[in-house]
Amino acid sequence: MHLIDWLIVILPALAVIYIGYRTHAYTKGVAGFLSGGRVAGRYVVAVSSGEAGLGLISVVAIFELYYKSGFAIGFWGALGVPISLLMTLTGFIIYRYRETRVMTIAQFFEVRYSKRFRIFTGILAFISGVINYAIFPAVGARFIIYYTGLPTELTAAGWSVPTIAPMMLLFLGVALTIALIGGQLTIMVTDCVQGIFSYIGYAIVLAAVLTVFSFKEFGEVMLSRGPGVSFVNPFDTADLKDFNLLFIFIGLIASVYNRMAWQGAQGFNSAAINAHEQKMAGVLGVWKAGLSSMMIMLLALAAYTYMHHPDFATQAAKVQSDLVERIHTDSEVTTNALRTQMLVPIAVRSFLPIGVTGVFFAIMVFLMVSTDTSYMHSWGSIFIQDILLPLRKKPFSEKQHLLLLRLSITGVAVFAFFFSLLYGQTTYILMFFAMTGALYLGGAGAVIIGGLYWSRGTTAGAWAAMIIGTAFALTGFFCTQFWADLIYPFLTLNHPGTLEMLSRGLEGFGKMLPIASWTVGPKQFPISGQEILLLTIIAAVSSYVGVSLLTCKEKFNLDRMLHRGKYERKDEALLSLPVAVEKKRGLLQKLLGFNEKYSRGDRILAWAVFCWSMGHFLVFAVSAIWNLVFGVWSSHTWFLYWKYYTIGLTLVVATVTAIWFTIGGTLDLRKLFLRLKTLQVNAADDGRVIGHMNADDFDALKAKEASENNPMQ
Repeated sequence: MHLIDWLIVILPALAVIYIGYRTHAYTKGVAGFLSGGRVAGRYVVAVSSGEAGLGLISVVAIFELYYKSGFAIGFWGALGVPISLLMTLTGFIIYRYRETRVMTIAQFFEVRYSKRFRIFTGILAFISGVINYAIFPAVGARFIIYYTGLPTELTAAGWSVPTIAPMMLLFLGVALTIALIGGQLTIMVTDCVQGIFSYIGYAIVLAAVLTVFSFKEFGEVMLSRGPGVSFVNPFDTADLKDFNLLFIFIGLIASVYNRMAWQGAQGFNSAAINAHEQKMAGVLGVWKAGLSSMMIMLLALAAYTYMHHPDFATQAAKVQSDLVERIHTDSEVTTNALRTQMLVPIAVRSFLPIGVTGVFFAIMVFLMVSTDTSYMHSWGSIFIQDILLPLRKKPFSEKQHLLLLRLSITGVAVFAFFFSLLYGQTTYILMFFAMTGALYLGGAGAVIIGGLYWSRGTTAGAWAAMIIGTAFALTGFFCTQFWADLIYPFLTLNHPGTLEMLSRGLEGFGKMLPIASWTVGPKQFPISGQEILLLTIIAAVSSYVGVSLLTCKEKFNLDRMLHRGKYERKDEALLSLPVAVEKKRGLLQKLLGFNEKYSRGDRILAWAVFCWSMGHFLVFAVSAIWNLVFGVWSSHTWFLYWKYYTIGLTLVVATVTAIWFTIGGTLDLRKLFLRLKTLQVNAADDGRVIGHMNADDFDALKAKEASENNPMQ
């Protein structure tokens, strides 16, 4: 990279570090370290959580997906718009979760179920999360090395060290420093600042891509693919992916079932002033992702054009040569995985002009650091809050508690460094995520949804759902991955009778269900990954409902847990923004979550999100029905659809929202610091649970009872 590119990266990075340093002085108490004091506004939460939720590793993973499948597969994602919109506008899960005032999901599990269940799920979440995160530093460091053209090994005084080691140390060190000095508060503020910087960067990169490449070149490459592997025609993708209505149906169910179950950025879920602001941050999130999503898609397709268009044949050959020369390991499988992973970044570096190369690199550094800080903070906090803290009879002092949190976060960073250094990746990033997530996510959805919305859910039901769901998910994943190479050969040689019985059982069971025809064969496990996911959800939910109905003796007090009615927290009510006078709401408004807390601006925002999202869905529905009824459009027509609708309209709207969020995020940061100056710290608000209540709620209840019993005090 040119000196100008390095300066573009270094100067904003130094500014962010300085802002993080100045912010740490505002962190107050354990709740401040874990949840930022719960005083953030909607724009701060929306911008910062969006920055942390994307991450450099996610960009690389999506690059892999788009480079392989193009726009066509993504067209069908619009099927989930109505469900996603409904969950967003009603605040499904997130609203009630914030009302509980817990700081981790497992703390909610103790409030709702039991201390032992909290510890059990805390262990599952911690193990699953730490292993999931452990490849993040390696992917980030490799991106930096190959994107910038740094040597893969550094040699000094006869000693040779892989460059990935010092790169991981450098950026893990930066992220760890931000996470340690002020916890969630410094993470949230620095992520918000990085997000605002990134909006400008997205626009610059998009402008550069559309300058370097013409739509004519895009079209010549994207339309040259053969039948069944179209990049633009969603009705011509049979050989790209096994994609059918069952796949779509299960995906929609999973999006509801696992809503907010993954805890990689848990601090953001409890950081808003109140539940309403937490929900409105999610509503804003519908708008904020436009530029970043468009940049990722265009860069991946630009890289594909660069590597396949004859006008760039010389440059493409150099990229391939660079991949072969620079990426080679002891394992051929790992080598191939890394070459696939780094193809788009190296191609992007080759075609972006000086200056823009640095802008894109700065965006990726911001995304890497923001995700590192959030994940280290989340998994380190879970170990202390949900494993160690419940086991201790006496509460920690604030100083002890904060020290343990910092030590645990540091431990996560150290583990990730050595795991990334020693682990040879052999599969796609998204496949690794699925493998590590299955340990925890199999049963989590049932116990979260049931615990927040059903007063008859019991601890026994939660145990049954978590154990059975996790067992289903792990067994299914193991069978899917190792069937052809390990399981089928073993059964064929050693237990042919078992294999025959399994074959008859699955075929008979498959005929009973409207899912698929299951036939046992040597190449792949007869039940697909999506079908296993559906069976896991059915098993977990059935276990939760069935066991709860058998063991429920008394309804759980949801109002007390959610701080509603007579249990409302007055301190949060004082921090709330002024709202409009309650008006009569229609059925649609009620379905979309409108309530007495909605101001006029909130109503406008929610209606805008509804109209924009449903407008997209209407265009999708009309296009899909037209093709199904009157015949499939030509690939050229679908390319024009992508050019003018997907790219053109989104660019216009995303540019407007980038300006909007830059202004809103900046003003909201100022309000955040004003609230922090007057924030009162409650030492009991540290994540402990007493009698199915948060410790600070328990203390407040006891004080109230004492006052009522002895009014003269």
